[in-house]
Amino acid sequence: MWDHEIRAMASTHAILAASVFMATVLPAVFVPGFSVYGTHLLWLYSVSAAVTVVSVAVFWLLGVTPPTKKHTLGYKLSRLFRSCLYFFLSCLFFHTLVVLYGAPLIESALETFSLAVLLTSLTTLRCLCVLGPNIQAWIRVFSRHGAMSVWDTCLQITVACTVVGAWVGAFPIPLDWDRPWQVWPVSCSLGALFGFLTGLIAAPAWIHYHRKHLTYKCK
Repeated sequence: MWDHEIRAMASTHAILAASVFMATVLPAVFVPGFSVYGTHLLWLYSVSAAVTVVSVAVFWLLGVTPPTKKHTLGYKLSRLFRSCLYFFLSCLFFHTLVVLYGAPLIESALETFSLAVLLTSLTTLRCLCVLGPNIQAWIRVFSRHGAMSVWDTCLQITVACTVVGAWVGAFPIPLDWDRPWQVWPVSCSLGALFGFLTGLIAAPAWIHYHRKHLTYKCK
């Protein structure tokens, strides 16, 4: 029933995964000394920017983004402003959450906020692309049995995988191994990204496998 949506989802996720790969490889060609560990913040923002640009473009081209009911320029600008505001507030939310989970409050504040930007790019941005700046729709999707489409289910899986990946990535930090990837917030960034990539693979596979049992309420 949803074979077309599943194929579109798999194609979208393949493009997103490719953007992560390109954001890691291309800077290494043009920036001397670029590496995931040595210039971690540069790599982190490179990945965040690539995922942001590609997500907005691909979801808009696929028509997944909720249609604009009003076509006035003022309404579109208001929608864009609210989306940017939600993105910034999400960065502050993740920054606060990470600090509450034990990240330094003052020391390494830039690194902590950079991790928050990455998490926002991998999670909140997808909510904005799929649901728009609509908090009620976000609450609905992440409530029990709140999904109304395969894209809602995909959103649940990818966001959960990303957040869990970042959380698991924090476990090696206090271990006395003296590895370069244990420096804050390298392991959390890598964990979030691996979780995101896992979600990109798992979401269409899970939906395809369970498609005969999925039922959605009408919007």
